[in-house]
Amino acid sequence: MRFLSVLILLLVISLELAAQVSKPKYANEFLSIGVGARSFAMGGATVASVNDASAGYWNPAKLMSVKNDYSLNIMHAEYFAGIAAYDYAGFATPIDEQSSMAITFLRFGVDDIPDTRFLYDANGALNYDNIRFFSAADYAFQFSYARNLKMLEGLSFGANAKIIHRTVGEFAKAWGFGFDLGLAYQYKNFDFGLMARDVTGTFTTWYHNITLIEDIYTQTDNVIPENTTELAVPRVILGAAYTQKLPYKFSILGEVNFDATFDGPRNTYISEEAFSIDPRAGIEIAFDQMAFLRFGANNLQQIKNFDGSERWNGQANMGVGFKYKILQVDYAFTDLGNSSESLYSHIFSLILNWDAKE
Repeated sequence: MRFLSVLILLLVISLELAAQVSKPKYANEFLSIGVGARSFAMGGATVASVNDASAGYWNPAKLMSVKNDYSLNIMHAEYFAGIAAYDYAGFATPIDEQSSMAITFLRFGVDDIPDTRFLYDANGALNYDNIRFFSAADYAFQFSYARNLKMLEGLSFGANAKIIHRTVGEFAKAWGFGFDLGLAYQYKNFDFGLMARDVTGTFTTWYHNITLIEDIYTQTDNVIPENTTELAVPRVILGAAYTQKLPYKFSILGEVNFDATFDGPRNTYISEEAFSIDPRAGIEIAFDQMAFLRFGANNLQQIKNFDGSERWNGQANMGVGFKYKILQVDYAFTDLGNSSESLYSHIFSLILNWDAKE
């Protein structure tokens, strides 16, 4: 009850602040990329069926589905032909029989960006040794808490508190905070999940080191940036999954998700002035819960052809997984741009689920 009281107080404060800040359409969008090769292979349709440490990201209420004493999930992916690196680590553990916790770390960054401000020395000579390098990176640290609700068997509640740090070398930095809420319900072979991201609005305040580049902005007639506070508006993801056992130790799981945003029309299957809905679907075929084959579809968009006509285009994904004792390795082959082979990404995740006695 104390936790809920604090959360409600923070919600009220956040709503008051929301009226005073800007709301860019894609604020902190790196937090919507996703984590875990299993989830990427299933097209991001996972808020109802996730059952490892990545539940701290996808739906904190599903932390109650983690059956081991400890769960560790790490992932590395490279985007845009290796230009950007995306890293994730999550750890989950139960507090008692009725509650669990998790911590999550995310980093999305472009490293070794040349800083050519000092390319010419004081004599006007070109000196490549004067080139410096910096990184543009986004970080997120998240604490998750989950608990079973006594009002209904199979119902659980979860919440995230997250801190965001964004940096562009020594030129600009940002700090932010926000909260997520999640619900999960299990009934026989069905699993349902509801995830409300940035439920209080996630605030990010930018600080610009103008003294480093003010002359360049002036010489190029660019507007000198001001310190600003951005707000990522809430989004809601609803998911449902069904698991069916098959002969010879096989089983099949299917899940659909509906990702709803409320920042105006987006290029999604359902796009209205007030909201947009992006559907996702995934299938996982398992053998003895040791070997997994996965398929997924998402990112359904209308693409304009050269002749001005439009067509629907989607993103297909696939992957495999192997589990042996406490170790599980997942792989996903996902098409980010759907236009050329150079935009296909190979994503790997390493998962460790173990008990204290092990």
